[in-house]
Amino acid sequence: MPLPYPALHASHAGIWLASDDGVRQVSRGEAIARAADTPMILLNAPLIAARLGHGELSGLDLLELFAFLHPARFMVPTPKGLAEAAGLPPPESEAAVAPLLRAAAARLIARLSGDWPEREGAWTVLQSLARLRWPWAAALGPHIARPDSGEAFLFARLPEWQEGAPRPAPRPVAIAPEAALDRLTRLTGAGAEARAGQRAYAEAASAAFAPRDRRDAPNIVLAEAGTGIGKTLGYLAPASLWAESAGGAVWVSTFTKALQRQLAHETVRLFPDAQVRRARVVTRKGRENYACLLNLEDALQGGFQGRAAVYAQLVARWAAYTADGDMVGGDLPGWLPTLFRRGGGGALTDRRGECVYAGCPHYRKCFIERAVRASADADIVIANHALVLVNAARGRELATRPAHYVFDEGHHLFDAADAVFGVALTGAEAIELRRWVLGPESRARGRRRGLSARLSDVASYDAAGAAAIAAAVAAAQALPGEGWLARLAEGTPFGPVEALLAAVRGLVYARDLGSEDAGYGLETELAEPDAALVEAAGGAARALADLHRPLVALSRRLEAVLDEAPDWLDGPARARIDGAIAALGWRTETVAGWLALVARVGGPADPDFVDWLAVDRVEGRDLDVGLHRRWLDPARPLAEVVLKPAQGVLVTSATLRAGGDWAVAEARIGAAALAAPPIRFEAASPFDYATRAEVLIVTDIKRGDTAALANAYARLIAAAGGGTLGLFTAIRRLRAVHARIADRLARDGLPLYAQHVDPIDTGTLVDMFRDAPNASLLGTDALRDGVDVPGHSLRLVVLEGVPWAKPGVLHAARRLAGGGSAYDDRIVRARLAQAFGRLIRRADDRGVFVLLSAAVPSRLLGAFPAGVPVARVTLDEAVARLAKRLFTTPALGHEEAGQASDRQ
Repeated sequence: MPLPYPALHASHAGIWLASDDGVRQVSRGEAIARAADTPMILLNAPLIAARLGHGELSGLDLLELFAFLHPARFMVPTPKGLAEAAGLPPPESEAAVAPLLRAAAARLIARLSGDWPEREGAWTVLQSLARLRWPWAAALGPHIARPDSGEAFLFARLPEWQEGAPRPAPRPVAIAPEAALDRLTRLTGAGAEARAGQRAYAEAASAAFAPRDRRDAPNIVLAEAGTGIGKTLGYLAPASLWAESAGGAVWVSTFTKALQRQLAHETVRLFPDAQVRRARVVTRKGRENYACLLNLEDALQGGFQGRAAVYAQLVARWAAYTADGDMVGGDLPGWLPTLFRRGGGGALTDRRGECVYAGCPHYRKCFIERAVRASADADIVIANHALVLVNAARGRELATRPAHYVFDEGHHLFDAADAVFGVALTGAEAIELRRWVLGPESRARGRRRGLSARLSDVASYDAAGAAAIAAAVAAAQALPGEGWLARLAEGTPFGPVEALLAAVRGLVYARDLGSEDAGYGLETELAEPDAALVEAAGGAARALADLHRPLVALSRRLEAVLDEAPDWLDGPARARIDGAIAALGWRTETVAGWLALVARVGGPADPDFVDWLAVDRVEGRDLDVGLHRRWLDPARPLAEVVLKPAQGVLVTSATLRAGGDWAVAEARIGAAALAAPPIRFEAASPFDYATRAEVLIVTDIKRGDTAALANAYARLIAAAGGGTLGLFTAIRRLRAVHARIADRLARDGLPLYAQHVDPIDTGTLVDMFRDAPNASLLGTDALRDGVDVPGHSLRLVVLEGVPWAKPGVLHAARRLAGGGSAYDDRIVRARLAQAFGRLIRRADDRGVFVLLSAAVPSRLLGAFPAGVPVARVTLDEAVARLAKRLFTTPALGHEEAGQASDRQ
């Protein structure tokens, strides 16, 4: 039977209320009033609140119920997804959704009386949730009986990792191409049709797994293989063979979490047995992705209050059942943190580098430590570019440093290196360092501890170490503190570093030319600084030097303590000090980078670097202020730190040449700096793009006309019946278009989701889009690459215009060094190719790619696969051609490419 609560559903098409009296459509005002007075069953309360234009909306959220009942399981957070999760038929109309919510709630709660695999620990968590007045607690209480004996809670359920003997160094072996092909046949299945492109790819990839012949000269293979070649199995075949033969691990690195998940799924072919697969394949991410058990314990014991405390209890339920503790892209549903927008999700991970390692009572059960140790013994480690580069740059895990890498999504290596090897002295970064050194400076609850508290035993034993800690604490007082942004705006900075940031802010605003996107950030080159900035830089440099010296001294004293091995230095204490040395090394390098950057103010420019000043803003509000430094060519440190120490490297992508040629590809990933030239491999996609897709350039949408732009999106989405990915270069225009067309499309049964509008994480938005063929999704750069939506759910890609690079200081410097307009063209061609790559993911896919810009030079059209017909048309013509291609014929004949001749 339905629960005795009404249900509320709101969309762009209307608002409906279901109760024992039936279903009726209501006004926004009535819905808000009823929700304030009566507990309502909802699906995704923040999204419903956004639809109602109401700031906060509380109620019985079915997503919270699902997270409690089935931790570590995912449900698409839509009415259709809910119906599937509850075993009910999907709703046939918007009006049928509200009754579905009531029926689904009853169906989910009924599971408590049957075989419920996640029963263990539920009663204990529910008691805590009841004390927090969780709305579902009263409904669930009668159905969850108190266990006869004390049930094992989170920290008792988690297994401990075991320390094993160090793995021997991998043996120098080579993989014969014939052996790689035999392994590929096994992975694809003996009865599968042999794909020539995939087999050629596997043969070429084998060369990356041979031992190198000389120092700093890894065997490097650059492989550009179009969509549909089967790259994943193509490189897993030789990689798995090498791992077995050599007794080492191959690190497969990606750029997106989506591909990490896809790779983990593909390894089922390598190791069908789940237990064997868990041992042989490990997914690794940065520390900030995993739940910190010490932080979680603190949250459960009063560190969180209100809704944040509810979130902590639900995370505790999940942590008892998770496969690996990954909170970002793992088996924690991406929508769960978004239900608690002020829930302190970041506080449950180790985002601040405050880990106490072996000093933690949960060290032996730590998710991060378990992943580190598992990866040391694995065959395949599925990582990401950022983790690989950070580990190499900071000298982490040197004992288990990989000999062989596969960089999938290799066209992103340049950007990943750019971020990792860059330096930024900003207010946000500086205040984080202050907190790391000083610890809590207010009465706020929490387990945060400063350097003194974390190393108190060392301070009591070693006088020199105690002096270094005290000096660091005193010097950290010069860093920005709470309220620094307000003080800068008022012109009253406190301390030398805040004074520097105030001078930066003043100079940036003085030199701003009032650009179109000024509300979203301002910057200026670090050249010709005024007297105020030069003077402030001197004071900041002295303050930073005062901090740098004791941090270096403390690192040396900690190393000395390890060498002296006092009586109290047992195994856990040694591991904790090792961790402290690593954390100090990172912070010391950061301060050294800041010192080098500050020394640049008023001094000569370094031709290897690009330096600039910036004020980060959102909708006219300052968020951060600081100085920035990037390598002019980040491929140089990438080659030195990552490539040269390796034995072999495979770099692969469907768009590896980044809109240029092989020389461009080699330069962007650092291969040009290696002693031995790379092996080049190229395989075109097997898809028949000429008959399965076309490109339409709409010529009658005036730039800057938001109304015309919105109308174009609405008409194109309607003509395609949904299934549209709309890409924007500016968040402001995305929001403006969404506001104009969402209701209009919803009335025609075409849901519209949007990044930066809907309070849902990007990964879940893509899942919702993929799950509904009539839905469309608007987004920015994050959706241009790495989104895999095969089939009818994605049949139209629309770009608001040519995706030119933002003309900032860094881009201007690289443009000058990279060939001027030719550099810009390469960037645009790469972005167009990546966006077009979202459209055709399978051989039977078909679709249309639309550019809403008359100013598309013909020289950019080489971004599209050879033979794809390109036409410049009006919006009316585009709508007609779109409907014809998608709904009337299986494929259109090839159109003369000459239609795309330059008409400018």
